[in-house]
Amino acid sequence: MTATATDIARSNRGVHTEGRTPEQLRELVSHWGAELELAPAEVIIEWAAATFGERFCVTSSMGDAVLAHLAAKVVPGVDVVFLDTGYHFAETIGTRDAVAATMNVNLLTITPAQTVAEQDVEHGPRLHERDPDLCCALRKVRPLAESLTAYDAWATGLRRAETHNRVIAPVIGWDAKKQKVKVSPMARWSDDDVDRYIAENGVLVNPLVYDGYPSIGCAPCTRRVEAGADPRSGRWAGMNKTECGIHT
Repeated sequence: MTATATDIARSNRGVHTEGRTPEQLRELVSHWGAELELAPAEVIIEWAAATFGERFCVTSSMGDAVLAHLAAKVVPGVDVVFLDTGYHFAETIGTRDAVAATMNVNLLTITPAQTVAEQDVEHGPRLHERDPDLCCALRKVRPLAESLTAYDAWATGLRRAETHNRVIAPVIGWDAKKQKVKVSPMARWSDDDVDRYIAENGVLVNPLVYDGYPSIGCAPCTRRVEAGADPRSGRWAGMNKTECGIHT
């Protein structure tokens, strides 16, 4: 299913249960964050699904399908939101399609308000080179925030082992910008934990991972990295940028 972020938010009105106030959501974070800190990922997802019902979703960038696989086991038919920036590698789109075809999830593809061509007309071509922060804001941060208006909580694949900016990522946290509960079931997982889960469960992995791209973003801003190098070093290579803004 492909739609703009606004379309998805509109289609979910009247389908999802009534949402909680920000104060109520923050209270849940205060209580359950510590309670679930050491819980297995499946238990964390189960809590989120039981607590938020249809106002809970999972997001995936399709570097792999670990989080989608975990969620599908616990919450069959769960909404999995994928953000198609218009700049993805073909392999990333292929991984999305494979997840939709093989897993018991409701795969929702959201797109920015403007196509790449329309953005080029308004802001000039290759905005990602001239102002990568603005490009990420237009093609990632803003459409994701809009798509989450129908939800009180969403799960991410964020892990503390990924970058120094994420070492304090809570399992159950509060996103003040989005006024949502941010659930990171895999926050405590190491790289070895991820690899083990993939091997034991035959989980789909973006083929680019095996071609020197351990961290995959938009094609123009992602480079191969040498073995043993920082996995995130291929993202926005040569720029003073390490995050797209979704997790900051």
